[in-house]
Amino acid sequence: MENTNEMTIVFESRPVNESLARVAVAAFCTQLNPTLEEVADLKTAVSEAVTNCIIHGYEGEIHKIWVTCRLKGQELFVDVKDEGVGIPDVKKAMEPLYTTKPEKDRSGMGFTFMEAFMDEISVESKVGEGTVVHMKKAIRR
Repeated sequence: MENTNEMTIVFESRPVNESLARVAVAAFCTQLNPTLEEVADLKTAVSEAVTNCIIHGYEGEIHKIWVTCRLKGQELFVDVKDEGVGIPDVKKAMEPLYTTKPEKDRSGMGFTFMEAFMDEISVESKVGEGTVVHMKKAIRR
């Protein structure tokens, strides 16, 4: 039987909860026996996605963020979702150094880091409805 499992956590878009998301995803992933480097990569990518929800999606207002993890074999799928303002131009938003909040010392590297630390990333967004970042990482044995 194939190794499958799923988890969803929902939390408020407070900066303090970014670490909760990191730890929850890392703990869920341990059943695949990842390396420390794989766990660190995963935690970094999740941090960036959750931070985007807080800073850009909800612009500092308190709303819900959903993080869903699914296992299929040795692959981990992570979706980070908000129901915030949405992204008018996803392609532009994913360009390195692009930021809509330079006054907040945002580096514009969030999506770039996610792409560097995960095997695949895609973004779905509708203005006024929110954004989902889909990430995938194969955990090597």
